[in-house]
Amino acid sequence: MSKIATLEVDGQKIELPVITGSENESAIDINKLRDLTGIITIDPGYKNSGSCKSEITFLDGELGILRYRGYSIEDLAEKASFLEVSYLLIFGELPTAQQLEQFETDIKKHTLVNEEMKNIIDGFPKTAHPMGVLSALTSALTAFNPKAVNVDNEKEMYEAICKTMGKFLVIATWTYRKSMGYPLNYYDNTKGYVENFMHLMFQLPTGPYKANPIIVDALDKLFILHADHEQNCSTSTVRMVGSSHAGLFASISAGVSALWGPLHGGANQAVLEMLEEINKDGGDTEKFLAKAKDKNDPFRLMGFGHRVYKNFDPRARIIKKAAKEVLETLGVEDPILEIAKKLEAAALEDEYFKSRNLYPNVDFYSGIIYRALGIPTDMFTVMFAIGRLPGWIAQWKEMRENKEPIGRPRQIYTGHPLREFKSNK
Repeated sequence: MSKIATLEVDGQKIELPVITGSENESAIDINKLRDLTGIITIDPGYKNSGSCKSEITFLDGELGILRYRGYSIEDLAEKASFLEVSYLLIFGELPTAQQLEQFETDIKKHTLVNEEMKNIIDGFPKTAHPMGVLSALTSALTAFNPKAVNVDNEKEMYEAICKTMGKFLVIATWTYRKSMGYPLNYYDNTKGYVENFMHLMFQLPTGPYKANPIIVDALDKLFILHADHEQNCSTSTVRMVGSSHAGLFASISAGVSALWGPLHGGANQAVLEMLEEINKDGGDTEKFLAKAKDKNDPFRLMGFGHRVYKNFDPRARIIKKAAKEVLETLGVEDPILEIAKKLEAAALEDEYFKSRNLYPNVDFYSGIIYRALGIPTDMFTVMFAIGRLPGWIAQWKEMRENKEPIGRPRQIYTGHPLREFKSNK
């Protein structure tokens, strides 16, 4: 039997249907509320509003659960590759061996970026933030692919998806090469997707580059952990922009810009900036732990706790192990990473942090890995974007295929009422 919610406004009772999801999540459907009553709801930040129905990702912050298409993040990180998970997110099911091989082959067909794109990246100063460059380059791909994708044409959609997966990885690494003053690299079709990331980033003309398989495996896991996360800020942005029937590249570019913010994808960058601040101050972790506990101190311990997870971030459990393997493999001696280890140990043992569920999150550990690999701090969010790409594509595809209406939130006006015009001249 369908559930009904009853709302009473000025003596008028309105019955609204209650929708229940496959994991027993419930939502009151207020689609007809304004038509029936003339009023709207107000929910700053949309913390209590569902913008869509989706079959892609299930997240339970209270229990620390994250699943893609019904598969636990733990199983996927342990048993699947990033391209396998990308296929799952975008097309709904895990690929067969043949489908996965074909998917990778078809991505490779589209990894060559038009040479004129170099003119665009050359227009940026070396000091430009990589995320700003990435957003611009992603949007610029539209100029080289002007034809709108017919979402009802399966072949066109598949080609657009492969094109986006192929070209985005290349231009993302180009933002790093630009900032370093290095020549731009090209995708090597003899290597895998994640291994190509390492090649695109670090191969120099002065000699061969061989990626360490342990590092490649750790990055593969990191990309999987970042691949989707339900209706977060950047994903909602991609869906909102796409709802106007803007193309895939334009919508992804908007998602990149949304991800750039320090409250979203910039969180792992904020972690390293905090660690550097502690190091410059002398490296006394006890001092900064005390500052974090002091309500009157503006200092915040970045990389601990999560806006959604009220328990331990399930992604952090997975990547903690990978971070340990990376540090042991590289044998890195870095005072910043030593500070990170001390903060982690203290927070996991200190009752103040444990009672508030302020455990190290995925941003804390990802920042440590990127630092150990020699990736500059301002590239961290670009790394996040590479991982999140298949999720953005999947969400855009689902939104268009479901023929969702254009996003158009309402507002409550709080400005001046009607005023008579009187010139101040």
